[in-house]
Amino acid sequence: MKRLMYLPMLLVILVLAACGDGEAPVQEPSQEIEVTMMNNEEEEIGNATFAEADNGLTITLEAEGLEPGMHGIHIHNAGMCEGPDFDSAGEHYNPTDAAHGFDHEDGPHAGDLENIEVADDGTVSTELNAESVSILEENLDNTLLTDEGTALIIHSGEDDYQTQPSGDAGTPVACGVISEPK
Repeated sequence: MKRLMYLPMLLVILVLAACGDGEAPVQEPSQEIEVTMMNNEEEEIGNATFAEADNGLTITLEAEGLEPGMHGIHIHNAGMCEGPDFDSAGEHYNPTDAAHGFDHEDGPHAGDLENIEVADDGTVSTELNAESVSILEENLDNTLLTDEGTALIIHSGEDDYQTQPSGDAGTPVACGVISEPK
């Protein structure tokens, strides 16, 4: 009789054990990366969210403390933001060796982005599309998650979309390192 009492518990355990396939769950690559934007004085001024989309990346930028007006913004090929000049971020991200600029017949770089407009109060809240890049590691040709890393740079002036090598956009005024979430 006591053995029959344990039978339902044994059946439940067997059923639950049969539900699993024996393999550990596979972790999907991150579809979103949060980037902290810093100014030349290494103060946090906002953030950018990189989200994988069907047509590349959507970059949502929220920042403050910038000069009002139009500003060039680019992805650079080194994941470093050493102030005050951010030279450590390197040149524009350009895995295909294209010319700079949307208006250049041999452009644009993969790291070229549309200009942003900063409001009179020094804030920007905008969404950018980056069709030529990815944050998925399986897209090795255009991933921003390289061994060297990449960075998002806001420049002091407007990008003219043609001048080589960087659109005559002025000096960098903000930088954020693009890296895999930890």
